[in-house]
Amino acid sequence: MKQKVLQFIGSFHEGGSERQAVQLCSLLKDEGSFQVFAATLDRSGSLLNEIGSLKLGEIPEYKLTSFYGANFIKQAKKCAEFIRRNEIDVVHTHDFYTNIFGMTAAFLARRPARIASKRETLSKSGSQFFIERQSFHLADRIVANAGAVKDFLTEQGVPHAKIETIYNGIDIRRVAAENERQRDRILTDFGLPARENLRFVTLVANMRSEVKDHRMFLKGAAKISEKFENVRFIAAGEGELTGELKEFSNRCGIGDRVFFTGRCSNVANLLAVSDVCVLTSRSEGFSNSILEYMAAGKPVVATDVGGANEAIVEGETGFLVNSEDDSTFSKRVLELLSDSEKAARFGKAGRERVERLFSTDAQLGKTIELYKSVLADRSKI
Repeated sequence: MKQKVLQFIGSFHEGGSERQAVQLCSLLKDEGSFQVFAATLDRSGSLLNEIGSLKLGEIPEYKLTSFYGANFIKQAKKCAEFIRRNEIDVVHTHDFYTNIFGMTAAFLARRPARIASKRETLSKSGSQFFIERQSFHLADRIVANAGAVKDFLTEQGVPHAKIETIYNGIDIRRVAAENERQRDRILTDFGLPARENLRFVTLVANMRSEVKDHRMFLKGAAKISEKFENVRFIAAGEGELTGELKEFSNRCGIGDRVFFTGRCSNVANLLAVSDVCVLTSRSEGFSNSILEYMAAGKPVVATDVGGANEAIVEGETGFLVNSEDDSTFSKRVLELLSDSEKAARFGKAGRERVERLFSTDAQLGKTIELYKSVLADRSKI
């Protein structure tokens, strides 16, 4: 009889943690060693259809108003009952909110092994991390998606032996363009100008948090535009900051050169028409965007935060710059725009690196190994 694993996903909006969690559900179901269940705090978002296609059964929703008060306890008890009723063996949570709620519910259920996740370093306040760290006390293991995240947790007092590094996996098929030769059609689909001599610099990141630092991207874009006439900039992603970022691009004098495309449902085609791909975050764990850029064969310029330097080989697959250093950022992008041979060489090396080190097969294998290890340890208690 298969053992059962519950993947606890915060919501189904497009985001790095959400996409990795849904992808893991799919990988585990296809592999077949475990029966897969899913639960969420919020059933909204475009990824709901994707996980629905996996036919995992009921996906219960546990709506929270805060981490305090009667509602939290009520929902945690309700979730614990779901875990007991379905005889779940492993509960795996994937972000700040599900760590706190899911580890509490799993603890109340008593039965399951408990695996939390940490995917960033500095994006939460001190008080928030204090709360999250309490959930780590309830966990048997914590998955860090980069060595940098594991180091951060260790520095914060989380036992080193409790942390397992498992890199995000990238499905190469996700960034395979339908037909790269249909450039004009792809550009038109995204509302981009289809002029033959235009070059595109692309940032794929949600616009829900200042931590992604789109302002650095836009300030760098203004500097690049002064030196390179035939360049345009794509900001792909959705979020409540979109309006003010559009206003900021106007204040930078590049409002007509920056295209805000919203949520990207076809990242493969977008990357196919991009010349340089970038990330300007102040904090990251292990960026899905960087892996997608590299898998698509694009040169990358990114801030040296989180696990960026574990993905990018400086001067071989891309360039790393300091956070908030828009001057160096603009120079590195200009270097790649001006040297197509170097850009192509970086892109080819990046794709080869992703195929070798950051595949979904590697992610799946390490995750199953972790589950089996934790279950074996529990059987000895």
